[in-house]
Amino acid sequence: MYHDIFIAGTGGQGVLVIGNLLAEAALAEGREVTFLPSYGVEMRGGNANCTVIIADRPIGSPSINTPQTLMLMSRKTRPLYEPKLLPDGLYILNTSLVPESDVQRQDVNLVAMPFNDMAAEMGNPRLANMIALGIYIGRTGVVSIEAVEQGLDEVLSERNKKYIPQNMTAIRKGVELAGAR
Repeated sequence: MYHDIFIAGTGGQGVLVIGNLLAEAALAEGREVTFLPSYGVEMRGGNANCTVIIADRPIGSPSINTPQTLMLMSRKTRPLYEPKLLPDGLYILNTSLVPESDVQRQDVNLVAMPFNDMAAEMGNPRLANMIALGIYIGRTGVVSIEAVEQGLDEVLSERNKKYIPQNMTAIRKGVELAGAR
C-alpha cells in the first residue's frame, strides 16, 4: 500500500493541520509516514502546503513531484500545483474559492465541492479543511475514522481540543459525501 497527497492552500486554512492529522492517524495505525510542511513567512494569506506519504513499506523520500492526490483549497495555488497531479489522480477542489471552470485538467478524478460554504452552514467556517480531509479519507480509505479522532487529540492544542466533536462531525460529513458520488 502506498498513498501520497499534496495539500495546498493559503495560511490560515488549516492545510498543515490536516496534513499533520493525516500523518498522526497513519502512525497510530502502524504505517510508515512522511509529513513535509511548507509555508511562506506570512502569518495568514501566504502559500501553505504539505506533502503526506503513507505506506506499508519504508519511504525513500518525503517529497513527491507528481502526487496521486491533490487537495486544492485556494485559487492562487491552482496554477502552481494542478499540472503536477498524476493522470487519473484524485483532485479534491474547494469550489468556494476556486471555480470549477478554472480546472484545466480533464484527465483526473475531480471531486469539486464548496467546502467553505459547507463549513459555514455547519456553523463554523474553520471546518472547511476537515470536510475536505473527510472526502480524501472516504475516497481512499487510507486511514480509519477512529485513528483520525485519536490523531486530533495529538494534533490540536489544549485550547482547541474542545472543538474535536465539531471536527469529527465535519470529517464524517466529508466521508459521507465521498461515498455519495
